[in-house]
Amino acid sequence: MPLPSAPTSCPCGSGTSYAACCGPLHRGERQAGTPEELMRSRYAAYARGEVDHVWRTWHPRTRPERVVHDPTTTWTGLEVLRAEDDVVEFVASHRSPDGVGRLHEVSRFERRAGRWFYVGPA
Repeated sequence: MPLPSAPTSCPCGSGTSYAACCGPLHRGERQAGTPEELMRSRYAAYARGEVDHVWRTWHPRTRPERVVHDPTTTWTGLEVLRAEDDVVEFVASHRSPDGVGRLHEVSRFERRAGRWFYVGPA
């Protein structure tokens, strides 16, 4: 009899399973309670190719017409440096055909109609 498989860890680095962490946000079953939770869910969405979640959580005032998944980029890690009020500073590591890189951003979020949205770099 096969053993049950272990739950898949969430790419956001929370240490919990994807099903208990960012999965419900990606499926629209619940909303992020904080800017940090939203930022982590957006990172996990990029890592998993869930670009609809990225687009839906981008503030309508600043979001692009569409968000496209780049299958040549693999997101390899997230480090949250600070999360204060509506600002989250993070470093996201990735690997692409061009090599290994790091995206360091201080992001600003805004609450609108009871939901958090990514506005853009602070």
